[in-house]
Amino acid sequence: MSDASTVEQINSEASKFLLQSSKHNGLKISVIDYDESHYHEAIVNNIEDCFAFKAQPTITWIHIIGLRQVDILEKLGTCYGFHPLVLEDILSDQRPKVEDYDDYIFVVLKTLYYQESESELEADQISIILGPNYVVSFKEKEGDILRLLRYRLRTGKGRIRKMGADYLAYSMIDAIVDHYFVIAEKLGEMFEDVEDAVVTKPDPETLPTIYNLKRDMLFLRKSVWPLREAISHLQRTESPLVSETTKIYLRDVYDHTIQIIENIETLRDMSSSLLDTYISSLSNRLNEVIKLLTIISTIFIPLTFISGVYGMNFKYMPILESRWGYTAVITFMILLVVIMLSYFRRKKWL
Repeated sequence: MSDASTVEQINSEASKFLLQSSKHNGLKISVIDYDESHYHEAIVNNIEDCFAFKAQPTITWIHIIGLRQVDILEKLGTCYGFHPLVLEDILSDQRPKVEDYDDYIFVVLKTLYYQESESELEADQISIILGPNYVVSFKEKEGDILRLLRYRLRTGKGRIRKMGADYLAYSMIDAIVDHYFVIAEKLGEMFEDVEDAVVTKPDPETLPTIYNLKRDMLFLRKSVWPLREAISHLQRTESPLVSETTKIYLRDVYDHTIQIIENIETLRDMSSSLLDTYISSLSNRLNEVIKLLTIISTIFIPLTFISGVYGMNFKYMPILESRWGYTAVITFMILLVVIMLSYFRRKKWL
């Protein structure tokens, strides 16, 4: 299957999932239960339908979109033994972090989306709870960045169906971290466009764009910097829920996080220099205008002097009564302009 066909199939399956899950009063619960030889996926209406999977020896992924109904989270927390503070953190806005509760590991991450219509970044919190044979994830907004992971589970491609729940959690974290590269690339393209506009044709409309980019970079930096600490803690954990094999993959995610941070710092330096470049470009344009006006004024100063002298009402003036007097003065004035322009061009002022 070609890459284009694969992407089309993934997007089609993701659209079906969102269409099916949108029928349940804003709360969308999907369950994927699998092992190496078994796969089951369903959209459930009630959170109680997920409880039967707790005792199964297979790996279960429960994905919940929409966190408006607190009672449903309480039922899930009671069944799986989640601490009330974990449920509180799921419902509130948290910085990226990892917390070990012995029986499970709680992970909070941020996903970013670039809204083309509003030209700004939007964040969404993803909370992941890793247990012995299950992963429960919570997400507020729609926008399934995990559709490629679903596709791999459905088709059994790669090693994900052969590994445990910790590898599933790693795959989710890896997908979220890789999405930061997409955001950074998008912002990098915008920086290039704005930089070209600032250098070639700076205008008042460019200044708000620069400030929006600086704001987006600050927002992105606040989301990514804590991520490094969280993933570092996860790869160094001594919890039996994370195998040594999975820690190797988490080390790779940590390297990706460092690379993203370096890209962000580079873009942040560019955003700081863009404003200086914009001000310098405006100053250069102003200097060019002033230089042109100065040259024009310099040219007309002697012409104004000559016309002013011959505009005086004295009867006895040189060549005033001459037949060729007017022609001679005009010729002299034109010759004077040509000489001055030649001089300015030789000095490279023009």
